[in-house]
Formats: sequence, structure tokens, C-alpha cells
Amino acid sequence: MSTLRIVGGRPLRGRIDVEGNKNAALPLIAACLLTDEPCTLHNVPRIRDVQAMLDLLRGLGAEVSGADTTDVTICCATLASDQPDPQLVGRLRGSVLVFGPLLARQGRVKLAPPGGDFPTRRTIDTHVQALTALGARELPAEGSGHAFEAPKGGLIGASFYLDEASVTATEAALLAAAAAEGVTEIRHAACEPHVVELCRFLRAMGVALEGEGTPQIRVQGTRTRRGATHTLRGDYIEAGSWAVLGAVTGGDVEIAGAEPDDLEPITSVMQRMRVDCRVDDDGVLHVARSSCVAIRRLVTGLWPGFPSDMVSLITVLATQAEGRTLIHDWMYELRLFALEQLSGMRADLFLCDPHRIVVTGRTPLRGRDLDSRDLRSGMALIAAALAAEGESRVAPLETVERGYARLVERLTSIGAQVQRES
Repeated sequence: MSTLRIVGGRPLRGRIDVEGNKNAALPLIAACLLTDEPCTLHNVPRIRDVQAMLDLLRGLGAEVSGADTTDVTICCATLASDQPDPQLVGRLRGSVLVFGPLLARQGRVKLAPPGGDFPTRRTIDTHVQALTALGARELPAEGSGHAFEAPKGGLIGASFYLDEASVTATEAALLAAAAAEGVTEIRHAACEPHVVELCRFLRAMGVALEGEGTPQIRVQGTRTRRGATHTLRGDYIEAGSWAVLGAVTGGDVEIAGAEPDDLEPITSVMQRMRVDCRVDDDGVLHVARSSCVAIRRLVTGLWPGFPSDMVSLITVLATQAEGRTLIHDWMYELRLFALEQLSGMRADLFLCDPHRIVVTGRTPLRGRDLDSRDLRSGMALIAAALAAEGESRVAPLETVERGYARLVERLTSIGAQVQRES
């Protein structure tokens, strides 16, 4: 495991180009299992979660080329197993996305307990609801894993309402519905841009569907799915992360590659905090040195609300904003706990409960050793360390590299004084 040593107190300046959306890449890679023809994905992010997903497909028998680049070709002509590698599954929340494709191709699937951030607190009940609605039968499984078997004639289209508008549950339902016989109607579907990307990729594979970007998606499944090519949209969460790093250090940064419409839920909040940020005619996000102010209350929401993935970073920004901000993340109950470490950096925080935190700023931060317990709070702690006076160490760095490519190299390119240590 690695540690990132950071000498803070330096404004960041320069340009960052973001790669493809992590949350789109994983379902698109899983979708390649639906066909025996080659599929090519462009602008794939070079991050640990993507590498783990590609390794998982290789273990099932897929041929993968370009795995270390942004252009990846996957061919699942033959599959050798219906049970993904339990070790890889244990590292990756997105492993649940193979349920539908493996049921379609192999008739059954056995999956160990999925990992990722907060694995014991994030259930797959809604995923199971969708699969069983399409005719899959849940089988006894060892421990807390899951096993399913498709009906004799394959999955069957159905109409159902998801218990929650979960992104991965919606994607799992779409992947299964694409291979089901007949029409499937998914109600209370997630509307995030990466769900829309999956729908468009499935359409390129020959699956007829409509309603992407709305809470109701209609899918006409097909038994014959062809290979397809797709270029991923830029990762707006990554772009928002770099924007906060620029703002919290009093720097001037440009972030290119994300779509302005995808960025709006983030930039609108930063503008309310009086961060000087704007998107130019070329779609480049500019963040300039600013004097931030508190915004009283910020609540996360389903798309197009403020994304939960940004709540840790905006909390750090709030420590450098004049006044008091209540931040309420109703979606995940452990994300804010990791930020208690900011108190040891002199931040003025009050954790009301697992979902709400009150931040009073502006408080100068000082460096210290920090624990990156999950992907997004890990990046937030790096932001705090960059803003702080003195030296900090953030570990394990690998947790953050699950979602941010070439992190040390890119931080250095915009003036951060950082060093990777074993």
C-alpha cells in the first residue's frame, strides 16, 4: 500500500483533462458480456476500478485488448464460467452488473459479496427485485453471496417499479432486460447521465429502448445482440473534484473534457458559494481565486440534484468559506464519518448524525496524517491537505486511485508538492 505525502499551502494552477466517466465505464464493460461480437470503448478511464472490471471479464473467458489505454476492445465470444473471481468481486461494487449478462449467456450466475465503499451498508435488494421480476430464480448461496438461475426459455420481459431509484440497480435491470424475451418497463428508474450512456450503448447493440433520462424506461429485449462502439462522456464528478481542489487552494485551474450540462449541479452550488467558476464556449471549466461564503444548507439529491459523490469535497470547501453550512447527505450514512479527521486539522465541524454535518468557516487548516477510508472522502482529504499549512500524509493512496487516473502525476502538473511513498 502507498502513502501520498503532501506539502500544503500552495495554490494550484494549470489545466486538467478528465477521462471518461467511471460510473459509465463499469456498466458498459459489463454490457460487452451480452454479445459474442467485439465491442470497442473509447475514452475509458485508466483507473483501478476499470482494471478490476476488465480482469473480472478476462476471468470469465473474455479477450481484452488495450486494457492500459483509453481505447479498449472486448470480445466475449466464449465464456468459460458463470462465477466471477470472488477476490475481484470483493474489491468492486460494479461487479453486481454482471448478473443479467451472465444469466443471458450462461443461464445462471453465482456472485460473491460485492465490495467497494461501505460494502456492509449497501445492499443489492433492489437488484434482486429486478432480476426476479424478469423470471430469475434465486438459489441458495454460500455466506452472503448471491446465486440466480434463468428460466428454461431465458429471462422474460416484465413491468416493475424499483424500490429505490438506484443507479446500479437500474443498470442491472437494463442489462437483464436487454436479453429478456418481450417488453420490459422499468419505473422509478435512475436518470443519471451514465444510465443514459448505457441505454445508448445497448441501442447500438441492437436493443430497442426508449425513455432514457426519465424515471420510466421501456426495453424491447432481443436474443441477438451485436458488437458496438462507444465513446464515453467525460467524468463530471472528476471534473468537479479538480474544481474544488483549485478553489480550496486559492488557485486558478482549467478542467476540460466534461459536458457543461453534466457539470451544472456542481457548478451551481460552487457559484452560490461565490467561487469564481464558469464554463466557456469550448466547454472548459475555469476556476479562479475566490473568497468563498457559506450557503446555509446543502442537500444531496437524485439527478439532477447535487451528487452525493461530491459531498465530501464540498465539505472541505465549506471549511474555507465564511460562515456556517449545514450539509445533508441523506443517501449514504458513512460518507461523512471519514471527514471527522478534519477536526484534527483545526476544521470547525459538528457531526449531527450519520447524514448531517455542520461546518463553520473560514478556518486555517494544518497538516496531519489522514486515512482514506473510501474513494470520494479520500480525494476530499487530499484537497484538505493541499489547502493546509505544513505536511500531511494520506493513505492508502490506492483507495483514491480507484477513481482518479494518474493522480500523483496530474497533481504535480498543476503545482502540487506531492510524493508517493511505499
